[in-house]
This record gives sequence, C-alpha cells and structure tokens, in this order.
Amino acid sequence: MRNYKISIIKGDGIGPEIVDEAIKVLNAAAKKCNFELNYKEYLMGGIAIDTTGVPLPQETVDGVLNSDACLFGAIGGEKWDTLPRELRPETGLLKFREEMGVYANLRPAIIYDELVNASTLKPEVITGVDIMIVRELIGGIYFGKPRENDGFKAFNTMVYTKPEIVRIGKTAFELAMKRDKRVCSVDKANVLEVSQLWRDTMNELSKDYPEVTLSHMYVDNAAMQLVRNPKQFDVIVTGNIFGDILSDTASMVVGSIGLLPSASTGDKTAIYEPIHGSAPDIAGMGIANPLATIVSAAMMLRYSLNEEKAADLIEESIKSVLKDGYRTKDLAAYDAKEVLNTSAMGDVIVKYVSR
Repeated sequence: MRNYKISIIKGDGIGPEIVDEAIKVLNAAAKKCNFELNYKEYLMGGIAIDTTGVPLPQETVDGVLNSDACLFGAIGGEKWDTLPRELRPETGLLKFREEMGVYANLRPAIIYDELVNASTLKPEVITGVDIMIVRELIGGIYFGKPRENDGFKAFNTMVYTKPEIVRIGKTAFELAMKRDKRVCSVDKANVLEVSQLWRDTMNELSKDYPEVTLSHMYVDNAAMQLVRNPKQFDVIVTGNIFGDILSDTASMVVGSIGLLPSASTGDKTAIYEPIHGSAPDIAGMGIANPLATIVSAAMMLRYSLNEEKAADLIEESIKSVLKDGYRTKDLAAYDAKEVLNTSAMGDVIVKYVSR
C-alpha cells in the first residue's frame, strides 16, 4: 500500500477547525483509493510563540522538510500584533516559506455553478471563470533588503533577479500548457525597473513555449480587468506583492475568500493552505467555511503525492455537495437547502467521498 508522511500545521484562530475537516476528508479519500496518510503535527504562529517563545521553531522546519507534503491552516491574530516584528506570527510565516524554498504560490479561482449568485458581479460576467494565479512567493518587496523604519522614515526594497523570474515563469508556462495555453504576466513596467526586468525575462522565456500566448498587463489595469471581465484570463503570473493583492480580488470575484485554496511549491516540501486568514473573531464558533482547506488538501494529493484519482474524488464531491444545497453560514444566502456548521460540512463531504 502506498504510504505518505504529511506534516500538519493547524496554527491559530480557525486553523485547527478547518484543518481537522480536511484531515477527515483526506482519510476518506485515502481509504477509498487504497493508500495511507501518516500525520505529524507541528507548531507555528501565535500558538508557537505562546508555547516556545518563537513563531517558527526549528523542529517545525526540520519536520516539514522530512515529510512528503504540508497541510497548513492559518496563523496570527490581534493577540500577537504588538510583539516586536521579528517575533510576530507573520514573520515566522515568511521565514517558513523561505526555508521551504516555495517560490511558486498557485492560487486557483474557479466559480462553482451553484455559487454564481454568491459573487457581487453579474452571473453573465463570472459564469465559467477558471483562473490560475501564479504568485512568486519568496522574493520581491516582502523579502528585499535593505529595509528600515526609524520612526521618521521607512523604506522597503523590491528586488528580483533574472533566475528568480525565470523559475516562476517556467511554472506559469508549464501550467498553461495543461490548460488553455494563455499566460498574462502582470507588472508595473512603466514605472518600475524591477518590473521591466520581469517583462523582458518573460518575453525571452516565452520563446521556449511557442504554443503558449503571452500577454502583459499593468497591475492596476489587471485589478480592474479581473472585475470587469475575469473570463479573459487563464494563467496570471506576477510578483509577490501584486499576487497577494490580485488573488484576494479574485476570491471575491468567485464569491467568498472561504473558497480559495492554494499550493506553495518549490524544490523541497510543498505547503497547501487556504488563502484566508485565521479569523480569530469567529474561532471556536463552528461557522468557518472549511472548503478552501479541503480543496487545498485535494491539491496536495494531486501535486505532491500524484494521487489524481483521490484529488478528483474530493473535488467532484465538493461540487455535488454544493449542487445539493449544502452551505456554511457565509454562503447561507445563496440557494441553501441546509446550512451546516464547520464539522457537519466536513462530514457531508466525507459521506459523498465514501459512497
């Protein structure tokens, strides 16, 4: 029997609730498809600070590197916002991504037919939307040096090297080859030198993929176009800060940030997580939407474990659950036949996976 080691980081806020539901669904899919998942849990974020004094213990780094994939919940909250920056949960997350070398963040934005009305956009604008945003994750302004805040003047540095651009570009082009063969590279080349290098490099790289159509768009226009006509996009590739903003925009195009999964991949262990935060205001209330985490788990099966059948099974089960009218509270207003709490939504997906 095929056997995999999965590292688990539940994190803070709603993290433990949503990860628990994903694990239930993963176990059902593994049983159905005849493979075994062995989990080991590690600490990161606020809970790691409270337990160990640091946001990212070395044990977590070592443990995740020794696993086949990592399923991650969410971290952070107001409780830790007043700590020195080097001790905050978000600093641990950035360091974690750097340690894992996960330079490519894949964020699919897909509209479920049953949730078309959940979007604030008109149905005719969003029906059929299927976008893959490829965000560079360990470079750019979030990692650039020098950086400083002396209380009077603050600055950050946006840096990309050509090899960094090439490797994220290759990820985008390879994904496009399996999709509709279109890549839109988003930058701000009219005012930023780093974006000009980005654009020039993407143009050079496109010669290696003659079947793929490459276009370019400034980030401000891209944000507008995502809302105006999202169906024009297939694969979007962009830098760290632009991808951070555009992927959240895309989440509302499809109706709820609680629906969007992500995969962070590179040359080491990949990380799979929902794009939403830890939502401490609703933690423990049983109303968090676990779907983004469950779809992230399906991505883990597909991209890290090559368990395509199990990934398809989970994704099709979610579509069936939504088609049959099951909703969590955030989606209750949209053709709900039954509104479920977090755990019950996990249970009903398990039921569909197992049948």
